[in-house]
Amino acid sequence: MKREWNVWVAGGDLRQVKLAELLADDGHTVHTYGLEQMDGIGGESSLKRIGQADCVVLPLPVTGEDGMLNAPLSERKTPLTAVLDELNPEQVICAGRVTPEAAAEANARGLILRDYFAREELAIANAVPTAEGAVQIAMEELPITLYDARVLVIGFGRVGKLLAHRLAGLGARVTVSARTYRDLAWIEAYGYGAEQTEELEGWLCGYDLIINTVPAQVLNSTRLADLSPGCLVIDLASKPGGVDFEAAARLGVKAIWALSLPGKVAPVTSGKIIRDTIYHILQELGG
Repeated sequence: MKREWNVWVAGGDLRQVKLAELLADDGHTVHTYGLEQMDGIGGESSLKRIGQADCVVLPLPVTGEDGMLNAPLSERKTPLTAVLDELNPEQVICAGRVTPEAAAEANARGLILRDYFAREELAIANAVPTAEGAVQIAMEELPITLYDARVLVIGFGRVGKLLAHRLAGLGARVTVSARTYRDLAWIEAYGYGAEQTEELEGWLCGYDLIINTVPAQVLNSTRLADLSPGCLVIDLASKPGGVDFEAAARLGVKAIWALSLPGKVAPVTSGKIIRDTIYHILQELGG
C-alpha cells in the first residue's frame, strides 16, 4: 500500500471523525467534509478538490432516506449525487451499507465503489462493541444484577455468540435460541440453555432480560404478552427490527431499540475498525 494517501472523509458521525484522526496519525493527507460541528482536521467547505482524492470514505449508512449524504454533524444538506458528480472515473469510494440506488449512481459514473459494511472482518470486529454496548444498557436499565439473571439471547450469529459469552462471564444464566440444529448443538456444547426460535411461545415468562439479534420480527404481540412483569427487552437488530414496539408500549413492556451501538459506545474503536477495513480494500485494489 502507498505510504501516503490523499483521503477525503465526507459525512458521518463520531466514527468518521475518529477515522479521519486515525488516518492522519498514520501519515495520510486527510480532508473532511460535512463534519464541521466537530473540531476536526482538514475541514473543507466545498467539494471542489475531492476529485484529487486517492480514496473517498463515505459514512455508514451512506445516505438517509431522502437520498442525502448521511451527515448528522453538518447543517449542510448534500445530495449523494452532488458528491459523486465531483469525482472522476476510476476513483475509489469506500462507503457503508450502500443502497442499490447509490451503487447504481456510482456505477453510472465509472467509480470504484466498495461497501466496507459488507466485509466479514468488519462485521466480526463490530460485534464486540455491539455486545459490550448491550451489556452496558442492561446494567443501566435492569434493577437487578446480571449475575444470576435469567437471560435469553435470540439468535446465534456473530453478535449472539459474543453476547452469550460475555453474559455468561458475568454470571448470568444464559439461554440462546436459534433456528438450525447445527447452532443449537453449538449452543448446548458451550453450556448454554437452548431453545428453538420458532417455538418460543409459552416459554418467555421466565426471563429477566431478552436480547434480540435477529433482523426479523421474532417478538410479536403474542410473545410479548408472555413476558413476566419487569422483563427488559433490548433489540440489536437493524431495521425493520425484531420487536413489535407498538405492542410493547401497549403491553407496558420496556423495549429498547439499540441501533448503531458501535458508533455510540465506542467511536474510537469503531473508527479503527473502519480504517483497518479500508486498508484491506485498498490493498486488494493494488494500492
